Amino acid sequence: MALLRRFFVAVGVVSFILCIYVLYSVRHSSSEEPKEPPGRRDDPHRQPDLLSASPTKKPLPGHNVQTPAATEPHVHGKVRANVSTSPPGSDQVKKANESNRVLPTKPIGPTDPQYIGDSYMSDGVSLHTLCPDGVRARVQSSAFGSRFLERIPVLQTLKHATPEQYQRLRRYPGTHGWGGVDFKSVETLSVLNTSANREMLDDWQRRGAASSCRRCAVVGNGGILKGSKKGKEIDHHHYIFRTNGAITKGFEEDVGSRTTHYTFSTNTLMNSMRSYARFGYSRPPVAQETRYVFLPDHDRDYLLAKAAATHTLVERGPERKQDPRKYFGEDVSAEKLKIYHPDFVRYLRNRFLRAGILKGRHRDIYRPSTGAVMLLAALHTCDQVSAYGFMTPDYKNYSDHYFDTTYRPVAFYANHDFRMEMDLWQELHKAGLIRLYMRH
Repeated sequence: MALLRRFFVAVGVVSFILCIYVLYSVRHSSSEEPKEPPGRRDDPHRQPDLLSASPTKKPLPGHNVQTPAATEPHVHGKVRANVSTSPPGSDQVKKANESNRVLPTKPIGPTDPQYIGDSYMSDGVSLHTLCPDGVRARVQSSAFGSRFLERIPVLQTLKHATPEQYQRLRRYPGTHGWGGVDFKSVETLSVLNTSANREMLDDWQRRGAASSCRRCAVVGNGGILKGSKKGKEIDHHHYIFRTNGAITKGFEEDVGSRTTHYTFSTNTLMNSMRSYARFGYSRPPVAQETRYVFLPDHDRDYLLAKAAATHTLVERGPERKQDPRKYFGEDVSAEKLKIYHPDFVRYLRNRFLRAGILKGRHRDIYRPSTGAVMLLAALHTCDQVSAYGFMTPDYKNYSDHYFDTTYRPVAFYANHDFRMEMDLWQELHKAGLIRLYMRH
């Protein structure tokens, strides 16, 4: 009987202790801060969130093709850094603190076929300037505001050459991805790892001390420039973009003489040297201020860029054992080279120049023309953009090129949609985003 009594006493003591413990635990847990749901805490090692955008579709003005709309991506957490300010007269550009994190945007068009690839990386870097009436001050209130991705990477450098990005981009061919390019070739981006390779206008701090607006002239090769006498006006800009058969000698009065940015692919460069040699074109413009911007559509571009950056011969391919200095001059260096990011070119195709051919079996041959990529790149990096020598509605009145000795009609090709590009230039001009040179 005494043993049974001790047993009940022990059970009572244990029960009392358990009750005290439970009450203490409940009270303590109720006083703690609620925990964040998994995946929402700012962790530099966590996979970044998708950047969301409006699913609403809005057609481009002047076009009858449907393209998915987009809004400026929202960057979570610490990626969207505070913008640092600098006093006037120093560096006239305000930059968000650069982050090495590369964030994907969320696909906008849920009904788009996979090959369209309307999903892009965001470098987490926003470039703002002190220009009061620049492109960025006007674009969001224009008909193109929903198209414009401010943080789209225009150029690619070493940080983009990761196995994960290679797997993502290898599904897109040509200029729109790394399809057909092996990872070893992509890794040649290791020689392009300076601020000059990351920024289109890398010398602005030195060049633009007296101005708050970066003024760019983008010069095409159209016959509309013949007899225009626009040379001095073109050369008066801070930056002058040219492409392919950019012949200036003998045409300075009409097209100017300076070139700060020359856009090309290795293929278009070699074709231009063959096709325009009789007009005096022997190689790209060469000057201390000239930068060379590759539009990569093959491993040839990565191989030539690496050779130029390292002053070595091209390792393999059609340009094997070629010395790049014969194209870019003796003083070519890694700092003078830039390569367009395939996401940027695919973004231009999908949101600005989505042609009907993309719905057919020949879709892989289509891309924006080299001149179109050059002009739209300027729109994304300059404050004020003037375009010369681009096709206008009265194009039949002018020869194909300003350097033609006899009239040659404009030639149209299946891999570009020049008429769609012409319509786009008109709409950008009407929106006040570019100033397009026209005769009428």
